[in-house]
Amino acid sequence: MRAAVVQLNTQDDLDHNLERVRHWVARAAAEGAQFVTLPENFAYMGEEARKRELAEHLDGAFPGPVLATLSEIATKHGVWVLGGGMPERSEDLARPFNTSVLVDPRGAIAAAYRKVHLFDVTLPDGTTHRESAATSPGSEAVTAEIFGARVGLSICYDLRFPELYRRLLDQGARVFTVPSAFTVTTGKDHWHALLRARAIENQVYVLAPAQHGKHPRGRSTYGKALIVDPWGEVIAQCSEGEGIAMATLDFGHQDRIRTALPALLHRTW
Repeated sequence: MRAAVVQLNTQDDLDHNLERVRHWVARAAAEGAQFVTLPENFAYMGEEARKRELAEHLDGAFPGPVLATLSEIATKHGVWVLGGGMPERSEDLARPFNTSVLVDPRGAIAAAYRKVHLFDVTLPDGTTHRESAATSPGSEAVTAEIFGARVGLSICYDLRFPELYRRLLDQGARVFTVPSAFTVTTGKDHWHALLRARAIENQVYVLAPAQHGKHPRGRSTYGKALIVDPWGEVIAQCSEGEGIAMATLDFGHQDRIRTALPALLHRTW
């Protein structure tokens, strides 16, 4: 499977952001990607009130502009597309879900994962985040099959909770997606370490599209969108600014790693 991670600098202009999404998915498809992954908040980063207004239903009957764009680009380029995190309406209208949506090459929703772990922290630099104030948490681990390989979905802060990834592994996942908008403060110390750890301990490929740069409301994100192989090697990574990184996911290589180091067979729990 040829996979791409996209690095974006999403702002508070929905139409502009979706044009950037179209541009980078087209670029990845032109370079041979079969599966293109977009970061968390790929369609909008700005005021929470506006995010609530943009929250969409995912029933497919009357798609909003974000879901319609994902379906459009998947169909146009014949690729799988992961919308890494978008506002989905919940029963609490003030707190939509943060949902990662997987769209197949026909433009249909193949899976939707609602972020379970919400980013409620006070960082060492004094910055405070309270994602739960404007977001409802999900409750289920979600996987889907792409080209015969099962992919496990997660979002950003989930990365710090290895028990979620064990659930995905137990569902047969060979690939994890971790679309993110990591802060600069946490990213510089933890981004690579955590992504490599999840890859090594589960012997899986990890796809981590990311936000990068300065955003509205004083937010800054770390970037370094990357792909890690089952041995923990970073095999593709974006530099500064917007862009894509690509790699071939070799499941034969993964099988050889799991055979040579059968740690997954030695699990006690």
